Amino acid sequence: MNDQWKKNLTCAERCTICSEKLDKRDQRILSVYSHQPICMTCKKEEEKQTDYADMSKNMISECIRTTGKPYGDPEGYCFHHFCPYKC
Repeated sequence: MNDQWKKNLTCAERCTICSEKLDKRDQRILSVYSHQPICMTCKKEEEKQTDYADMSKNMISECIRTTGKPYGDPEGYCFHHFCPYKC
């Protein structure tokens, strides 16, 4: 999972929800629903969903099981569902 994250998601050029262009300097974050990069505006909307807390907990469990890395590891895929990153 970690190699895929670095190759396919790190430098996404568009938000996968609203299709907003993402410049290399723009912050982006991974969706807890789709695991795809989204803009910070869409992340704020995602956080308003009634099932967001449950989806977040499930995503963390799935990520840890899949990657074997703790959720707080900045080099890990899980971390970037909650901490924005740049290209």
